[in-house]
Amino acid sequence: MIYRLQNKHRVASVKELIDIQENLQEQLGGFGDLSTEIETLRKRIAEQETHLWDVAQMLSERRYLVVPDFENKVKEMLSQLSMEYAVLKVDMRKLEALGPTGLDELNFLFAANKGSRLQMIKDVASGGELARLTLVTKSLVASAIPLPTLIFDEIDVGVSGDVALRMGNILRKLSNQHQVVTITHSPQVASKADAHYFAYKVEKDDRVITKVRELNKDERIRAIATMLSQNPPSDAAIENARQLIEA
Repeated sequence: MIYRLQNKHRVASVKELIDIQENLQEQLGGFGDLSTEIETLRKRIAEQETHLWDVAQMLSERRYLVVPDFENKVKEMLSQLSMEYAVLKVDMRKLEALGPTGLDELNFLFAANKGSRLQMIKDVASGGELARLTLVTKSLVASAIPLPTLIFDEIDVGVSGDVALRMGNILRKLSNQHQVVTITHSPQVASKADAHYFAYKVEKDDRVITKVRELNKDERIRAIATMLSQNPPSDAAIENARQLIEA
């Protein structure tokens, strides 16, 4: 028997056979431990799933509580931005199984004009409407979540004049609780900033390099005046820029 086992395992001594036996026993023990680990993991998964259902249910209840107030605040702020009849509707539908957003499927529906049918934002909002919606919703979310910095990249697209000035006022108010960084081509928005940084490009060694520098007060007035008119700006534009900054 020993001889046959030595031939089978290609070893020359009993000690080597004993080593193989111990190794096989360890492997078998490992399989037994793995079965136990699998069962433990199954129990943990079940516990986590129960916890997720509880959290999703709580989240759903809170959503239903805050949605009406959120819709009203969006309508009120859009009205301030010359969209008196604009409506944002949060469409919530219950799911039968847990999903990425919990137990609810959420869609945001929008109508910009009186009597318009509510549709998905992406299907009906123009560039200017989207800019105002983004500003309004971001500002409302910012008050509920501790966001240290808010970045608005050309939030004023399709907006000018008095509406742009009102957007600037909203951004200014937001900056009381957050650091607000705004990339803008609107003189009305730029005039509300605490600091004005000018981005420009220079050619160096056959390369184009983008640089940024902070403008002093006189440079800032001239930059905003250029945004208002042309380069070089007119005296009237410079005076208008000065008034915007000091307002």
